[in-house]
Amino acid sequence: MNLLRKLTLIAGTGAVALGAGHFVQQKAESRAAADGPGVVVSDIRPVAAGPGALAPATILVDPSALPPVAPPAAPQPDVLAAADPDLFVMPDAPAMTAPVMASAPDCGVSLDLLPQPGATIGISLLAPCHPDQRVVLNHAGLTVTARTSASGALVSSLPALKAVAQVDVIFADGERAQDTVALADFAGVQRFAVQWQAEDAFQLHAFENGARYGHPGHISSAFSGTTGETGLVTVLGDASVDLPLQAEVYTFGLAAKTEIVLEAAITQSTCGREVLGEAILAVNGSVKISDLTLAMPGCDAVGDILVLKNLLEDMTLATAN
Repeated sequence: MNLLRKLTLIAGTGAVALGAGHFVQQKAESRAAADGPGVVVSDIRPVAAGPGALAPATILVDPSALPPVAPPAAPQPDVLAAADPDLFVMPDAPAMTAPVMASAPDCGVSLDLLPQPGATIGISLLAPCHPDQRVVLNHAGLTVTARTSASGALVSSLPALKAVAQVDVIFADGERAQDTVALADFAGVQRFAVQWQAEDAFQLHAFENGARYGHPGHISSAFSGTTGETGLVTVLGDASVDLPLQAEVYTFGLAAKTEIVLEAAITQSTCGREVLGEAILAVNGSVKISDLTLAMPGCDAVGDILVLKNLLEDMTLATAN
């Protein structure tokens, strides 16, 4: 029997006892009034308990004058015992499962190069511990920046400067990855590139077979030429990263007679100082890199454009020598 039932039974017993005392007192008084001196009933007064308290007065009752006492009622069955036992069945404790420990991320870097049409290198990079980070892609001196995704992945491409192309990926913490791919369609491909850092920007223009500015045969990132012409200018590099490295690469065939011009806009960030860059010429797998240094006019010339000509001719002569 639980504690709640014990308290209930105790409280019930006390209530019955108090009721019975009141009933006996009433019956005794009634009998004394009816039968005369055979029953003596004393006055009952509440008396405070404790030392010196008066003892309660004695009640004298003639036993023969009392009515017969009824036998005690049969004990009532325990209500809790008769209840549906299923109500008191404790549910099984849930099975304890071992805690799952989070495994450390795999920080391995995977770099795969794939040959793509047009003597182009397809780049697939997985670097889960380098999410949303600046990376540098380098191939035969052509160097540009890129940014990994939130999961550390990167899908990109580079124009090949060599038939067997090696690409290095360099992370901000100095970690590197490297892979090599052979390009079967590289034969006969010639490329000229200009590259720069941050705001020291250049724009490459190629004029094929005597073309004029804005006419067919003028190839740049803004002018793609016309069908059947060999040239194409590709813009490389993510400019949104810190210290971006960008480039423009012109691809042309052996049959094209081409003049290459570089333009550098005079801006508030470039006026009155030197602008630095590099020019790259790749012919038959041989790569030539030359430094570019331009002394920009003062800031009163902001909005003008500085033009460099004969770069391809000069670099071709230098390579031949």
